[in-house]
Amino acid sequence: MFNKKNTANKDLAHHLKKFFGFDRFRKYQKEIIENVLQGKDTLVLMPTGGGKSLCFQLPAMLMPGITLVISPLLSLMEDQVSSLQQNGIPAASINSNNSETENERIRRASIMGEIKLLYISPEKAISEIDYLLQEVKVSCIAIDEAHCISQWGHDFRPEYTKLHQLHSNFPNTPIIALTATADNITRQDIVNQLKLKQPKVFISSFDRPNLSLKVVRESDTKEKDKKLLTFIRERAESSGIVYCLSRKKTEQVAKLLERAGFIAEAYHAGLPPRERQAIQQRFIIDETPIICATIAFGMGIDKSNVRWVIHYNLPKSIENYYQEIGRAGRDGLKSDTILFYSIQDVILLNKFATNSNNNELNFEKLNRMQEYAEAEICRRRILLNYFGEHSFVNCGNCDTCLNPPQKIEGSIFVQMALSAIARTEETIDIKDLIDILTGNLTNSLKNKQYHELKTFGVGRNVPARDWQDYLIQMIQLGFIEVKYNEKNRLRITPLGLDVLFGRKKTNLIALSPQSKATHTPQGVERSIPDPIDHKLAKELITLRKTLGTKENVPPYLIVSDKVLRNIALAQPITEEAFGLIDGISDVKKKKYAKVFINFIKNRKK
Repeated sequence: MFNKKNTANKDLAHHLKKFFGFDRFRKYQKEIIENVLQGKDTLVLMPTGGGKSLCFQLPAMLMPGITLVISPLLSLMEDQVSSLQQNGIPAASINSNNSETENERIRRASIMGEIKLLYISPEKAISEIDYLLQEVKVSCIAIDEAHCISQWGHDFRPEYTKLHQLHSNFPNTPIIALTATADNITRQDIVNQLKLKQPKVFISSFDRPNLSLKVVRESDTKEKDKKLLTFIRERAESSGIVYCLSRKKTEQVAKLLERAGFIAEAYHAGLPPRERQAIQQRFIIDETPIICATIAFGMGIDKSNVRWVIHYNLPKSIENYYQEIGRAGRDGLKSDTILFYSIQDVILLNKFATNSNNNELNFEKLNRMQEYAEAEICRRRILLNYFGEHSFVNCGNCDTCLNPPQKIEGSIFVQMALSAIARTEETIDIKDLIDILTGNLTNSLKNKQYHELKTFGVGRNVPARDWQDYLIQMIQLGFIEVKYNEKNRLRITPLGLDVLFGRKKTNLIALSPQSKATHTPQGVERSIPDPIDHKLAKELITLRKTLGTKENVPPYLIVSDKVLRNIALAQPITEEAFGLIDGISDVKKKKYAKVFINFIKNRKK
């Protein structure tokens, strides 16, 4: 006999498989769902791709009435609604893309109890408080991307600040606030702003072990582009995103990729809304596999088969970086990320921070991002520690773990650089310093007579791009300070003076490490023979795309890459076997079993 608690657990597991096709809950999902079903306020922090949406979608199917989902982006609403509808779950969104007739139809369906999850923007939710929301039974309110309510968050949105009215108007309705990226101060602000009543806070692991982490120091554009193309060529059949700092750069990188034979498009806020929507849709349905974008892209996309993310420039904060790399590998399969880093990015972002409304906070966040990019220790540990999850084990799946930096006695390089800075009376920027060290006679140096300095050309045996790297290290080690508010001139610090005058020695990271770690990353597949029939897997991808086109939905909503991999592995030839695959719900079993089974059977003939 089952006791009441075990029976409830069994029922939740049954509904998980029935509605969503999953065999087991991820960490904290069941506990969060139970808390919501008990009518309690809840704050959820889970990484992108960690399963946040299920925490309100499953309770919605078990509670009377309607679950109201507040979402900041139309694309996010549309994507989640389509995914739910694919599983036979009655969901809809009221938004500005709909005709008024369509919105009115959805309102009527909501009042009639035909909708279980209603997605709506913050503005619409507030405007409907005295109208639609008085006509329906609101059993739960889910506020997605909840960090947007906090001025301490990385994506503050003023329209979110009115959402506290929801608790006043629905005092007995539980609120679940969800976000992927929020530090301690942002978490507390979310609770205060939404007026949550003694919320239970669930903080899932921020670890995404399936994501490889790599930082490449590269200031030379040609070299960066060469590395970019090499990386993408090695993943020619996969989908990815290249994040750039400016609109102009997204267009330049997209053209670079097109010239190299890739299908790529630029996406940024300067494009007309209809064109942006069309580009995003082509990416979602796998017509355009590569998007070069500003941070305006991706927040509202639940595309599960993004296999890599590249940051062409340094992000503004670790929150931004973590959320953006989280758009890769949402299905849990191995995915790659690369961050290109140069001091020019730091200088530009410092200018942005200086001109921002909250420059002290933005400077601090940028400093933490810079520290991450220049780190010599496990990068995943840095990310986890930033979000309050302390790890004492190296991940084995980042560049500093796989290729530990070797060090050299670097005092002579530091002395060359600091001597040149001192002889110019600390008036030069990094570009001029590199030109002086390498003996590159420019008009700027000639006009200032810097070519007559004793240090002119003293480091000509070191390539300019290596000097760039060494100087980044010197800044990070505290020998040089960049006066960003004084035309980026360089100043020698007291610590730098100790090295300059030989009172202290220092090491620098060698630019060509020779050794590589051989251990296997935790949580990452070992290099054992893959049992999957890769030819079948490719054929199933084609079949999935055909089904997606026929139904006018993104292919990954038919089945995800992970489910497709499981089908290729199991090769089911009965409906029962197909239904047992993790990720196949009752509706998808009924809808697609025969199609996939017949395909596999015919292939074996």
